[in-house]
Amino acid sequence: MTYCCGILVREGLVMIADTRTNAGIDNVSTYRKLHLFNDPGHHQLVIASAGNLSATQSILHLVREGFENPETKTFEKLIDCRTTFEAAQLIGRAVRRIRDLEGDAYEQSNVKFEVSFLFGGQIGDDPMRLFLIYSAGNFIECGQDAPFFQIGEYKYGKPVLDRAVAYDTDIYDSLKVALVSMDSTMRSNIGVGLPIDVAVCRRDSLELEVDYRIDHTEGYFHDLRDRWSAALKAAHQGIPKPPYGTKP
Repeated sequence: MTYCCGILVREGLVMIADTRTNAGIDNVSTYRKLHLFNDPGHHQLVIASAGNLSATQSILHLVREGFENPETKTFEKLIDCRTTFEAAQLIGRAVRRIRDLEGDAYEQSNVKFEVSFLFGGQIGDDPMRLFLIYSAGNFIECGQDAPFFQIGEYKYGKPVLDRAVAYDTDIYDSLKVALVSMDSTMRSNIGVGLPIDVAVCRRDSLELEVDYRIDHTEGYFHDLRDRWSAALKAAHQGIPKPPYGTKP
């Protein structure tokens, strides 16, 4: 299991991802799920991955190294795309390519081919965008009315984002809320855990502003967790008890 979150606000893009993977309670490993494609001044692209680890690694290898487009017969890779929409299409084709190559083997092993990606960033003068790419290779784009996407174990962190994130939210407030959503997920699912990788890209800068890993020694994240727990406790204690029942 995993949890990844992408938030696209007016000021730019925030992406976070945990690093825990497991094949049972006695086989827990750490793999990076936040992948950066950075060429300052030209493009700044971020991909977060969830699902079968072998499949996501194969797909990321294809988009990084390149492969042939079956329609145009041209060799394509992510960093050669002219727009983020073209790049999202390329990732979708890579998903379908790996599914076609390995899908039968997954089926024979009674394993579901299941992957998903968050892809965001900016190429040149093309607007900064954020996409959610599914196992079928199709995708949807993030909009101002709902400026975030999640993949993996998303249900525990979603209420926090629904209440606290809007398109005009400050970019570092967005990062703070994303980390609260990560903490909420970690507390409810042991399949999600530290370290957490963080990326922040400011709109039109075409440079990565933050590339940071939060591990168990990170003071700010532990303080955030303690403060959020205390704030929730104080909030529910400050709300009057329900006026139901027969006792005064």
